[in-house]
This record gives sequence, C-alpha cells and structure tokens, in this order.
Amino acid sequence: MTVGAQDQVRAALAAADADTASPEERAEMLMEIALGLQIRPQSGDDLAAAVELYSKAQELCPPTHTLLKARIGARKATALQAIPDNGTTSLECARDELQAAIPSIRDLGTAEELAEAEMNLGIALQSLAGAGKARITDAISAYQRSLRTFDRVAFPKEYAILQNNLATAFLSIPFTDERAKMREALAVQAFEEGLKVVTLIDHPSEYAMLQNNLGNALQYASSSHVLENNLRAIEAYDEALKVRDRKTTPREYANTISNKANCLWNLPDDVGNPTSGNRRNIAAARDLYLEAREIFSAAGEQSKARIVAEALDQIDRELLASAAPRISNGHMIEAD
Repeated sequence: MTVGAQDQVRAALAAADADTASPEERAEMLMEIALGLQIRPQSGDDLAAAVELYSKAQELCPPTHTLLKARIGARKATALQAIPDNGTTSLECARDELQAAIPSIRDLGTAEELAEAEMNLGIALQSLAGAGKARITDAISAYQRSLRTFDRVAFPKEYAILQNNLATAFLSIPFTDERAKMREALAVQAFEEGLKVVTLIDHPSEYAMLQNNLGNALQYASSSHVLENNLRAIEAYDEALKVRDRKTTPREYANTISNKANCLWNLPDDVGNPTSGNRRNIAAARDLYLEAREIFSAAGEQSKARIVAEALDQIDRELLASAAPRISNGHMIEAD
C-alpha cells in the first residue's frame, strides 16, 4: 500500500471509531474516502485499501439504512472489479455484492443508480463467463436492463459502452448453432448503434474502442461479402487510429494495428481484381505486426506478443514462398 493510502486508511479508521458522528455519517465518510482511493489508485494495494474501507463502512451502517448499505456495496463491487487478479475471486465477490445491492437500489434508489449497478453486474458476469463461472446470457440480460435507463439521448457515453459490451458478449458465444450468424449481425449492429451517439471529438476513447471492435466483428463475420467487410474493417481501424497512437495509448494502439494487419493480410492489393495477389498488403501487415510485437513486449503483454510473433513467422514463410495468405485469428477485441 502506498504511504499516502496508508495515512488515509489510518485516519479514516480512527475517525470511524470516534463517537462524534452517527454510525451512518461515519459509514458515509468511509465510503467517500474509499472512493477517493479507488478513483486514482497508485497500485493494486490502494484498491485493496478501498475495499477494506468499504467493508468497514458496511459494518458501521445501521440495518435501518438499507439504501446506504446498498450504495456502499455497489461501490465496493467496482473496486473489487478493478483489482488485478489472476483468478476470479475478486470478480465473484463483486458479483455477490452487486446482486445483494440491486434489490434495495431498485426499490429505494434512483433509476440511474440501478442502471449503473446493472451495467457493472453485466461486466462482472461477462468476465466470469469467460472463465466458465457464469452464463453469458445473464450478462446480456443485465446490459439490456441497464439500457432501459441509459438511453442514447440522455446518456450517450453509457449507451455506447453498453452497446460495445453487448456486442462483445454476443461474439463470445461459441458459434456452434444456426443462430451464430444472427449473433454476429447483432454484434455489428450494436457496435454501429454505439457509434451513432459518440463522436471522435467528444468521446474519443469510446469512439476508438467501438471502431476497433467493429473492425474485428466485420473482419471475422461469417459472410459471403468477405471483401466488402474487410474494406469496411480497414476503415474502422483507421478511424480508431485517429485517436490511438503509440505515445499516448501504446497498448490500445498495438491492439488496433495488429487487428489491421490481420485484415491487410487477407486483402488483395487490387480490390478490383481480387485474384491478382496481395504481396504489397502482406508486406504492410508485416510492418504493423513488427511494431505491435515491439510494443506488446515492452508492455509485458507476452501472450499478445507471442500471437503476433507467430503471425510474423507465417508471413515471412509466405513472402519467401510467394504463397497465398491464410487467415490469422489473433485479433484483439476489447471490452469496457
């Protein structure tokens, strides 16, 4: 825990033990201090300290203050979700906190508080579904409930994030049945819906995230319009790269250029003559992969660096043999 966080925790706990304020006032104070630690954490220890303060606030909160206790639990869940964890313990605790808090927030809180809690529940469930510990359909249901309040007019940023999360949830369902193509179409539609309400100027990070993920959805869709989809995907990646650059957002930039490289690898040099080959685009893809591998390696993202390195090896073999390209599937889809 950082020195500043230690000082704040000690001061907060000392104040909470004093008798100069009512229990609910002390609980609210601890919640505010925890939120401050959570908003600008210096390390995972700061987030753990925030969770500790939220837990103390829950202990202090009188049973009669149902809504306050629910609000503390919902805030605690967001801190738990942010803790770096190789397992799923923190996410499972976050899910439990949100499921406990939501009924009281629904009955006593505001519509916006309920929508935020449902959105965070969806995020927790989606992450747990990836580990086989939740159903992705439950995450989709939580996002859809949140959209009852977070509509495109009053809450454009939240609406865009929810559309992105819905789309990535649709794409995460294994394509093993006849409804797979429908889910792909729903994912593309959701990304496009999100892009209707966010702009490059007003919401740059959300805009770039949606464009990156739209490109992936188009590139890997099961469609008879492969060339058209790939061209649209390149346009989407280029839009994302209007925001993402190597200096300010290196990891996100590396995600997008590696996704663009995947697409270029399978795009003919002359779209008017698809059978003419794509040696030029393969060479361009190679340059992007090289840059992405360098960034991922420097950032310690070794699994992504390995995926890109494997693509580079295959590209080098194809360039030497002048063989037809094969599809790479190392795309980087992002959730919120």
